[in-house]
Amino acid sequence: MAIAIIPARGGSKRIPRKNIRPFCGQPMLAYAIQAARAAGCFSRIVVSTDEEEIADV
Repeated sequence: MAIAIIPARGGSKRIPRKNIRPFCGQPMLAYAIQAARAAGCFSRIVVSTDEEEIADV
């Protein structure tokens, strides 16, 4: 059983809200989640964050 852990920390100083900022039509965080799903080797994907706004996305 392999687990993917994707850290999505809030509080970026250079690019505010960068994890949920749209990039080519979807939040940047979505690309990391899609890549983990596409890998096909994880039984569980966990996104760890300290921001409720990121967790909602």
